[in-house]
Order: sequence, then structure tokens, then C-alpha cells
Amino acid sequence: MTRPLLDALRAAPHLADAQKARDRLGDLLAVLDADPDAAPLAAALGSDSPARALVLSLADHSPFLWGVITREPARLVRLLGRPAEASQAALVAAQRGAGAPGTPREAVAAGLRRNRAEHALLVALADLGAVWSLEEVTGALAAFADASVNAALDAALHEAAASGRFRPADPADPQAGSGLIVLGMGKLGADELNYSSDIDLIVFFDADAAPLREGVEATPFFSRLAQSMGRLLQERTADGYVHRVDYRLRPDPGATPTAVSLASAYSYYETVGQNWERAAFIKARPVAGDLPRAEAFLAELRPFVWRKYFDFASIADVHAMKRQIHAVRGHGAIAVAGHDIKLGRGGIREVEFFVQTQQLVFGGRRPSLRGRRTLEMLPALHDEGWITPEARDELAEAYRFLRTVEHRLQMVADEQTQRLPEEPQRLDRFARFCGYRDAAAFGEALVARATRVQAHYALLFEAGPDLSAEVGDLVFTGVEDDPATLATLRRLGFRNPERAVETVRGWHFGRRPAVTSPRAREVVTELVPALIQALAGTADPDGALAALDRAFGRMPAAVELLTILRSHDRLRLLFADLLGTAPRLADTVAFSPHVLDAVIDPAFGEPVTDEAALRAQVQHLIGRTAAYEDFLDRTRDAARQLRFVTGARLLSGILPPAGAGRAYAGIAQAAVAETLHAVREAFAAEHGRVPGGRVVVLGLGRLGSRQLTADSDLDLVVLYDFDPEQRESDGRRPLDAAVYHNRLTQRLVAALTVPTRRGRLYEVDLRLRPGGGQGPIAGQWQRFLPYQREEADLWEHMALTRARALAGDSSLAAEASAAVAAVVGSARDPATVAREVRTMRALIAREKRDGGPFDLKLAPGGLLDLDFLAQALVLTHAAAHPGLIGLDAPAVLARAGDLGLVDPGDAATLGAAYQLLDDVHHWQRLMVEGPFDKGAAPATRLRLAAAAGLPDEAALLTRLAEVRAEVRALFERLLAE
Repeated sequence: MTRPLLDALRAAPHLADAQKARDRLGDLLAVLDADPDAAPLAAALGSDSPARALVLSLADHSPFLWGVITREPARLVRLLGRPAEASQAALVAAQRGAGAPGTPREAVAAGLRRNRAEHALLVALADLGAVWSLEEVTGALAAFADASVNAALDAALHEAAASGRFRPADPADPQAGSGLIVLGMGKLGADELNYSSDIDLIVFFDADAAPLREGVEATPFFSRLAQSMGRLLQERTADGYVHRVDYRLRPDPGATPTAVSLASAYSYYETVGQNWERAAFIKARPVAGDLPRAEAFLAELRPFVWRKYFDFASIADVHAMKRQIHAVRGHGAIAVAGHDIKLGRGGIREVEFFVQTQQLVFGGRRPSLRGRRTLEMLPALHDEGWITPEARDELAEAYRFLRTVEHRLQMVADEQTQRLPEEPQRLDRFARFCGYRDAAAFGEALVARATRVQAHYALLFEAGPDLSAEVGDLVFTGVEDDPATLATLRRLGFRNPERAVETVRGWHFGRRPAVTSPRAREVVTELVPALIQALAGTADPDGALAALDRAFGRMPAAVELLTILRSHDRLRLLFADLLGTAPRLADTVAFSPHVLDAVIDPAFGEPVTDEAALRAQVQHLIGRTAAYEDFLDRTRDAARQLRFVTGARLLSGILPPAGAGRAYAGIAQAAVAETLHAVREAFAAEHGRVPGGRVVVLGLGRLGSRQLTADSDLDLVVLYDFDPEQRESDGRRPLDAAVYHNRLTQRLVAALTVPTRRGRLYEVDLRLRPGGGQGPIAGQWQRFLPYQREEADLWEHMALTRARALAGDSSLAAEASAAVAAVVGSARDPATVAREVRTMRALIAREKRDGGPFDLKLAPGGLLDLDFLAQALVLTHAAAHPGLIGLDAPAVLARAGDLGLVDPGDAATLGAAYQLLDDVHHWQRLMVEGPFDKGAAPATRLRLAAAAGLPDEAALLTRLAEVRAEVRALFERLLAE
């Protein structure tokens, strides 16, 4: 076309405020009348011509374009005075040459911006005037952006060369052989850029090929170069800006420098590259830098983008990404006011996803489907037989319509927006700018096309499961924070939605070990909407999400867990609850997802606390083991599963805290018994057996009283006996009986405590054995009773009040139990007992101190005071009342009240206090590992208060303080001299 643009104009938008437009045109004509070169244009604008109608519409609808014209009317004169194609070529050439060597940076910036303003006016005139098709408009925008990037890169490289850091082979063409690759992505890469679009770029470099001065590190050099290029293009000056630059399509932009080495890029795409990145690379095109090297890189990446087989798995993953924006079916009418024509239902993104998804699925075997442009691929999909003629034609027509509307939106104020005005008056004005008489006619046209797009898109994915449940927009793939997603997260209760988006995005990028495999990320993509809803149902969604992120950081893999959560709504809700309020249990699930199996077992609602039944369960879970190491692993798995089930039952209200204590103790007793048996067999295989040898393991502390918590240590004492006439074992490596049993005890402790690949079983404390921490770790039975009667301190007898036999030889267990009862039941002076108990309590207070208001054990009036009171009552009165022996502290206090050993009212007060403090203590240990006041999130604290029947943390602390004060007063009174 050789006609001047003035003569080629064929259309113009409708006016909304004709008088205002005519007034502005009059001001422009006054300026043009003074310029002889503008006479032809002035004449055309003064008559009833297409040029007059078009310029009037710019004066009426586009503050941006009218500013471009009035600041320099000569631009309008030039552009209308010659063919559009000629102006396009001239502006691209001028832009490409703006970064010539020796040009100061300020001059480069000014030239780029002035050229861009004139080019924006050219495209608007050719588009609004119906001179160019959509393809010609988007192609012209992309070609000009290419020139901008090349000029900015030239300028940055010339600056680097002048500093001596960069040594190009050809100073006149610094990009050639630079080792630098600049890829255009998205609509830039596809040559279908929109009017005010960002330009998506990825910068790679080949450090081995880059002509850098010795000592210059490639990564920081090229990253600073990319940043310099970006600033040159996007910083606003008095002349405006050139292009907004977005580098976030590079591999994991939150964790990588602006420029990425080719070696890192290959590694990333081979290991954690995602399907949405494959879709993005469909449009990738070298736009600047070392172009032959860029083409070679894309050729190397081709197997990542285009699979050799029909990749049907991609369709589910890409559809899941789209479902994160909104579900496909079940929507009401498409609103026009405020509608997002890109991301909204029936919008531009759905047409692109429709095309790109099928390209990913079929393009590996059909090279004809590997094109970059959407409008070219619709006919190709039809020709290959994948879509109907109706889909081809209706989607193409809708895409042209939507892209044209997008351009009109962005021409108004040069803003990157795709959202229609919400106010009726503004919407009506915009409808006229789009060529419609009013908003109603425009809305009818928009809804008709969006509905058709939605229908074709839904048909493509009609079999896809919907996990979104219509909660709103939830999109986490890609690199941008979607405003609607942030709004949805706020509505769901997330206090920091930006952090939540970045956390989930990090999973897609494989930043956590658990989600580095492609399968894990595919399941995450599909599961995220439902998982976010489950987390939103907790008291602290942000804390629950952070806990899950930490779990992903510790887990080696998450496919099993994610698959379970995807399949079971109930487990998803339970796991979310655990993350929010009981991170200890959530960590167990993260380490061993199969523990969740027990929750969906009907037997979950039937708690087991009987020791024999629990041992049978432990034995069943361990099964037959071929090797000792296998036994250790299986024992840890068995105990972990049963402890998790116990905790989950407590959390669900199926078990009370006291019942959970009995269950935890039964599990520990079974683990000790099974481990002792396995250790004795393995030890005997090496050292034989000691003639007449017998062993018993006593449990003390909370294990002995069957009050174990979720994280209690095991207080153990090991006693042994043997035939004194035969002191040596009979194995191939014989040992003296004392050495034999002490080494056997060491093996037992190691088997219980050593971390294996399945984790740790228990921590073990042997300090309550005769002689404390100074004597042998195993005690000889013949010396036990004499020691207790003649040498032991009263604190050792206090410990024995909670001793019971857990495992070992039944005969020695019976003898030890009888000996313990005899020692505990010995007659004692009450005043001496009271004095010794007070002294021991004071010593502990000096050495350990309490841990604050949430320390329910060591704080004055806490569980230690109550336990010491109960032990004092047993040691004082068991000689006369042997029924006190073998009871836990609450039962001792209750029996003492019944027997009149303490005032019944005081006994009731102490019993109620014990129940409250012990219940809360159980919940603390269930929920959090370590000090509760430091490790508990607000939601956990609230859950703890609710478990105690109180409305909030403040009420709980008040009640605990009151109870401890009552207990302390009774402790001092009942143990007074």
C-alpha cells in the first residue's frame, strides 16, 4: 500500500462528547494553520472526512494519544502524510539505531521514548482507522519492541565495553558472539504484542563464550546488564517510557539472578520445569543478543517443550492451572461492567489455553502445531482434525474481538489494563470508542463471544474434576500476583495473601524437596484450590500454610501425601486442622503419610488403651523381620502410627487426655518389650546366654504411672539376675555376667534411641536407677533391695511410688514388683517425709526454675507439687494403707480423701486441679514440640483454651494461675512441719 495514511483511513469510533472534541480539534487546527507543511492535513481535518472523524475520536476518548498529538503536532502531520508501512519501517529503523556507539545514555533514553510515542500514535491511527488488521497491528507492536530491546542492549554493551569489562569481537556489533541470549516470551515472542503490554524477556548467558575481561564474573555482569537494559526501557522521564519489562518468566524468579547461565537453565528445565513453562516456551523467540546461540538453545530445549508422545497428562495440569482462576462450568451470566477480558470467563486467556494445551498434547508428534501465534494455530488444529470448523471460526472471531477491545482499553491512558469500566457512564463512553452506539449493544456483542469461548473451552475439559468449589479466583502458577486471587485469600481469612501466593508459587517452582518431582507438582497444581479451602477453615490459615511449607522443606517426597489428600475430603480437613493447631502431629503425617490410613479405618472411633491389645497391635505392625535393622525401622513406624492415632483421637475428642496417657504408655511398654526381646536375641547370637540370667525393665515417672504424654521421655531402670556359680555367658564370645548385662542394657537403650532412616523411637532416661547417674546402667538384683533399704535417699523411694515392671522375665518382674511394694510400704516418720519432700522441691526450684505461665510442671503449684504431694502421702501412709501403692497421683489424692488422710474438700480441690493441669499439659505436648509459649501459634493457643473449656488464652492463663495458687497453698499446708 503506497497511499498516504490520510487517504487510507476508513473508519472512526463514535463520539461521546462531540462538542468537547470539536473544541479540541479547533485548537489543533489553529496550530496547524501556522505550518505550511500541514496544509493538506488541515484541509482534511476541516472537511467532513475520515481523518476528521478519527482525530475527533482521539480528542474525545484518549487523553494519552491527544497528548502525543498536541505536544508535537508535526507527528500527526508526518504519519498521515505517508503510507503507514513506510512510517512503521522508519520508526523501527530509528529505534534500532538509537543505541549507536558513542551516544550518551540520556540521549539514548530520550530517543527511544520519542520514537515510542510516535509509534503509539501510528498504530492507533492504523488500527482505529481500519487500515491494519489485528495481525498487522500486533506484528507492528512486536517489531518495534524488538528494536527497542536491541537498542537498549547495544547501549548497555557499549557502556560495558567502554569500562573494559566486556570485549566484543566487533565493536560495531557488540551482540554478535556475546554469549548473551535475550528471548522474547508471551505475546512479544509470538509477534502478537498488545498496545500497552509489558514485554516478557528471559536473559540467559553462556559464560564460556562471553568475551569478558579476566576476573569478571559472568552471573553478576550479565544480571547487571539485564537490569541496566530494563531501566533504560521502563524508567519514566519527561518523555514518558518505552516498555515495561518483565523478567519473571525465567527459571524460579524468586530464587535466581536476573540473568541465568545456560548450564543452570538446562538443569532446571530437565528437573523441575513445569507444564506452564512448556506452554510459555511455545511462544519463545530470540529477539536480541547472540542469535545463533539462542536458536541452538531453543533447539536443545525442544524435547522439554515437545514430548515425543501424545502428552495427555499435560491437559490435566494446564486445565488445573486454569481451574485455579475459576471453574469451567456452573457460572451465571457474564457481567459486562468491570469484566476482565483477559482473565475473566470467556476471555483471551481461555482462547490461548484452548490452543496451547492442545499444542502441548499433540505438538510432539505434529510439527505443524508448534507455531507461536494463536490465530495461526486455530486453523492448524482444525486441519489436523483436533477441533471442529465451528471452534476454529468462532474462537478466531472472538479472539480478534477481544484483542481489539483490549487495545481500545489501553489506548485510553496507555495503561496495561484488561478490565472494562464499572461505572455506567464510563462504560457507555468506552462502548462508543469500540464502535458501538451504547453500552447495551457493546455488552450484547461481548457476552455473545465470551459465551461461545466458554462453551468451547468447557467442552475441551468437560471430564476434568473440579476442586475449586467456586470460592473465587485462585491462581498461583506463573509469576504475577493476581489481584483477584489476593482478594479471594483475604476473604478466606489469610492475613498476608501476598506471602501465601509466593509460598504456593514456590511449590510450583520446586523450591521444596517434597515437590521437586514432576508428578508431585502436577498433583499440587490440581490440589491447591481444595487445600487452600481446607487451610482457610482453620483458626490461623497463614500459620497452617507456613507449617505445610516447612513440612515440604523437610520431606524427601510428597506424592503419597498429596495423593491421599486429593482423594479424601475428611483427611484433607483433618490435616489442615493439624497444620493449624497441632504441628507435631502434622510433622508425623509429613514424615509418614500412611499414618492417615488409620483415620479412615472404622476402628478409629474405637480407642484402645489396654496394654495387651496395644502390644498385639505393635506386634502386628512390626510383623516378621529378616534383619535387626529392619526390626528397628518397623518398630519406629509402628510406634509412630499408633502414637499418631492416639493424638488424632485426643484431638478429635474420641479419647480424653487421661485415656491418651494410658494409650501412649501402653505403646511405649509394647515397644520396650519388643525391643528387649529383639536385642536379647541378637546379643545372644553373639555372646550366648548367662546361665540363670534374668532381666526386667522397670518403668518409672509418667511411664510407670501410665500418664505418658505425646513427647515424654522414658524413665527406665534395668535389673538383672544370674546364677552366681556360673558368671560367664556361653556364647562364642563369652562375657562376665555383669559386663554382659550392662552391655545388653546399652544395646537396649541404643535400639530405643538411635535415629534410623525411619526416625527416632524414644528418648530414654536411666538416672532414676540405684546410684543415680554414677552407678552402672544396669542394676544387679541381689543388691537392689539392700540398697533401697540401707542406702537410698527418700527421693529414690519417691520415684519408686510410680515404678512398675514393663518387660523381661516374668519371675524377676514379680519379685521386683513385690520388692518395690515392700520398699514403698515401709513405715516412715511423717515429719521426716514432709521435710525431705519440701527440701527436694526447693532444690528443683533452684536448679531448674519454672518456664513461665505455660509451664504446668515446674511452676509453683503445678504438676510437680501435686505429684510430690501424692508421693508423700504414699510413703507416709502405705504401711497402714497398702491400697495406695501402684496408683497414679489423681487416684492417690482421691483415696487419701476417702480414707480421711486429707480433708475430703482439699482432696477434691487437688484432684480437680490435677485433672485441669494434666489435661492442658497433654494438649500442649500433643500440639507443639518444645516450650509451648515459644512454639505455639495463636490458633494453637486458642485451641488449647477451648480444650480446657475456656473462651481464650487470657481466660486460660487466669484459670491456671488461680489453680496453681490453690495447689501451692495446700502443698505448703499439708507438708508443714
